[in-house]
Amino acid sequence: MWNPLSWVMEAAAIMAIALANGGGKPPDWQDFVGIITLLVINSTISFIEENNADGRWNEQDAAILVPGDIISIKLGDIIPADARLLEGDPLKIDQSALTGESLPVTKGPGDGIYSGSTCKQGEIEAVVIATGVHTFFGKAAHLVDTTNQVGHFQKVLTAIGNFCICSIAVGMVIEIIVMYPIQDRDYRPGIDNLLVLLIGGIPIAMPTVLSVTMAIGSHRLSQQGAITKRMTAIEEMAGMDVLCSDKTGTLTLNKLTVDKNLIEVFAKGVDADTVVLMAARASRTENQDAIDSAIVGMLADPKEARAGIREVHFLPFNPTDKRTALTYIDGDGKMHRVSKGAPEQILHLAHNKTDIERRVHAVIDKFAERGLRSLAVAYQEVPDGRKESPGGPWQFIGLMPLFDPPRHDSAETIRRALNLGVNVKMITGGFLLQLNVVIDFSGGGNRAMKKCF
Repeated sequence: MWNPLSWVMEAAAIMAIALANGGGKPPDWQDFVGIITLLVINSTISFIEENNADGRWNEQDAAILVPGDIISIKLGDIIPADARLLEGDPLKIDQSALTGESLPVTKGPGDGIYSGSTCKQGEIEAVVIATGVHTFFGKAAHLVDTTNQVGHFQKVLTAIGNFCICSIAVGMVIEIIVMYPIQDRDYRPGIDNLLVLLIGGIPIAMPTVLSVTMAIGSHRLSQQGAITKRMTAIEEMAGMDVLCSDKTGTLTLNKLTVDKNLIEVFAKGVDADTVVLMAARASRTENQDAIDSAIVGMLADPKEARAGIREVHFLPFNPTDKRTALTYIDGDGKMHRVSKGAPEQILHLAHNKTDIERRVHAVIDKFAERGLRSLAVAYQEVPDGRKESPGGPWQFIGLMPLFDPPRHDSAETIRRALNLGVNVKMITGGFLLQLNVVIDFSGGGNRAMKKCF
């Protein structure tokens, strides 16, 4: 911690070794060594605690990369550094965490890829062009890391230091006037008295004590999985009055589940198992997202999703259509198409939309009251056997409930924060009814979770 108190201590050390020299006496080595020792201890503790993150925020392999290294990128890999693709087939790269793009983008040889993005399809080699703070992501992180904002704790230390400096300066001026012009003292005894005033006028051990105290606090936080970048952040966190949290993956487990008993069937001759099978056919069996994984996982064997059929065309999810679809040929050679997605989009496809619209909305509201998201499934035949064909009328066959269960420790964490005077706010795009149920599940409808709004 660099503050005026350290400056005064350094001035005292210089005075002890440089000015306190005369009258037949040697320099004041005892004070000089003592002050320098305290300064070194203070600086060492601060440096070690602020720079020792045990490597937990870095992948070791990424840390040793330098520009010019060749890296191999495969399906599912997180790009460890900014790189330029070499010869090979194009990749599908998910860089939504960096750019906000919802869909993966295609990158070919010669294109640049960003550190922190994810490979969704393909395999290729690339040459590293930037690492660390020089990457696209690193530059953004560096802007946050190099903030010049002065915290409350630093302001208090600065105020104390400024007061000590002013008080000592006034006292030394008065003492010099009294000792030399008035009392006509010798040089060395007067310097000794000034040194006593300079050292005694400041809380010389306070910076060291504060550094040790915060180092202990930082160590205790690290044992609980927290990484302290700046020791003064501990005091800043103690002054926090609002804690903002997202929902998915923070208050919830980010593991979708489907309750087959709650599936609502809309088509005649169809049961819940058929709805699940149709939804699984409209899902990817590889490179799955969370929804596809949850639905295919309901089958006794994931291979059932493609058993007895031949895939003709798969329509992946996109933000415009908000649905997926599979066109396939069954064992009799007939072509069919199934689709799953946002209820409103699937309802818009249905030939009997006006007849079922009210019931569909009622079921969606019922699911939402229980904290469940809705996923609709539809089916159509394609009589002319062409994948480009619009096919016959769509049948709305069912609604499936999706639930992301809360973490077991969410309620207790929020309750402890509230007891410490910290207001907790949930920032999410979920429906209000669903959020209320997440709160009820997490905290039993208690004050802790209700305070999230």
